[in-house]
Amino acid sequence: MNDSEIKLHGDSIFWIEVEKIRPNPFQPRKEFDERALNSLAESIRQYGVLQPLVVTRKEIEKPEGGIAVAYELIAGERRLRASKLAGLSQVPAIIREGDATDKMKLELAIIENLQREDLNPIDRAEAFRQLCDTFGYKAHEVATKIGMSREYVSNSIRILNLPSYILDSLRKREISEGHTRPLLMLIDRPDEQEVLFKDIVARRLTVRESERAARHVATDRVRKSSLIDPELAEAEETLAQKFGTKVEIQKRLEGGKIILDYFSADDLKVLLAKLIQEQIRTVMPEVAPQAINPAFIDDRNEKDKENDESDLYSVSNFSL
Repeated sequence: MNDSEIKLHGDSIFWIEVEKIRPNPFQPRKEFDERALNSLAESIRQYGVLQPLVVTRKEIEKPEGGIAVAYELIAGERRLRASKLAGLSQVPAIIREGDATDKMKLELAIIENLQREDLNPIDRAEAFRQLCDTFGYKAHEVATKIGMSREYVSNSIRILNLPSYILDSLRKREISEGHTRPLLMLIDRPDEQEVLFKDIVARRLTVRESERAARHVATDRVRKSSLIDPELAEAEETLAQKFGTKVEIQKRLEGGKIILDYFSADDLKVLLAKLIQEQIRTVMPEVAPQAINPAFIDDRNEKDKENDESDLYSVSNFSL
């Protein structure tokens, strides 16, 4: 056959028994959504497999003599699994001519998933790292292969440096891939990193809010070990637990100041409400609520009330 005939044969579609197709050992995706697979299986029952799989063909000698033919999947594992669920005995496939290298199998599997945006961040990062570690690719070479930037590849691989509990949360979609960037800023400060992670999950911090928090920790947390005395450190911890936010006490020769962090307008409102409530408790700690007479609490005349009410909740009235 001439070159054009060989190419035509390589692009032909064949019907292959599903039990003869082995999975791709380099499939980067580790998780397959059962609901999505069942939905695809139902579609296949009605309309068939609309896009053929890609396989390589291997001839294997039988122990008792003779030749058996087997196929190894390069691309289309999701379609193969759904076809089995749908009860198909055969699926359409393109047989790639020649020996497919392990590197090519991984490349094609990654590219197929990326084109469908079907890899979670961790599976993608592990696939990129495998291309680099196992097959000797540089980050820019991987980027060229998949049509992405070198920074995209490098930043994806860096995600794998995060602790396992953060990676588990990312895999479960409790945090987004964007949240990994501020968490990586604290990679050499595991305690602060864990605190920020818990804040992200518990308080539903946005990516930008998380980045601001990480920068704040990265720039000023060093003073904890050298500048602040134990008494102030204990006071910071007490206030942080009471108000549910990061607290910093800055000591001066005369007095000092307390800084309370907040991440949104809603956070500020909650914090102000807690401060106002705490002020009332401090001023009148022994007075039961039902025994309070408003006349004793507010002894201003009507004109004073009218002038003061407009500024009551102004942030400038609170020295933090």
